[in-house]
Amino acid sequence: MVKAERRRGGRARWLVLPVVALAAWGCVRGGSDTGSPERKPAASASASASAGPAPGASSPSGTYDPADYAPQVRKYAKQAAISAQLLMAILYNEDYKPHDPAFERSWQKYKPDAAFGIANMHRAAFDQTKRGRDFAGRKWEELPDDRALAVEAAAWYLHDMSAQLPAHWAGSLSRDELMALGYNAGGGNMAAFARGVKPGSQASDYLTRLRDNWKKSGTAVAG
Repeated sequence: MVKAERRRGGRARWLVLPVVALAAWGCVRGGSDTGSPERKPAASASASASAGPAPGASSPSGTYDPADYAPQVRKYAKQAAISAQLLMAILYNEDYKPHDPAFERSWQKYKPDAAFGIANMHRAAFDQTKRGRDFAGRKWEELPDDRALAVEAAAWYLHDMSAQLPAHWAGSLSRDELMALGYNAGGGNMAAFARGVKPGSQASDYLTRLRDNWKKSGTAVAG
């Protein structure tokens, strides 16, 4: 979760991936943000199963629906003392590219600073977030294969964003919206937005998608 990936193209961007990355992905398969007032790469998280996967397990495949991971979202949101609806909305926001383990690793070879896992977390952000926590012994490279770990790390990153927010802030953004912008753009930018700085175009786009995903996220985690 460091250094946010650009999202201006949304899902469409991933439908026209560079030939090199697609070719690499094919070989692997065959063989076996942000508009922000200030860029602080080291502080941002994203670039911005069956009916019920077991809490500690994952079922990575070419198809993926964030709602399938509602049990993990509820579990880790509760542990991290953050909103389950917010965490689910983040997963929906980050569902703009294929979350296939082989694809992610092929893309990472083409773009070394790419994010891993269904929450699109960068290496430095994961390493920062895991310190002193139950998953401290886990590695960033495991995220594509362990979706539960990806959800857990995202939950605690949002927890850390929440802890950085001031008691009072300017503007009309809610606490959850500011935390989501922190996830996407980093803690420094989140603090700026809390002071009343207007989000740039890409941050605004992330916020719009969060709001669009809000209702279905609440339905997904209602249990």
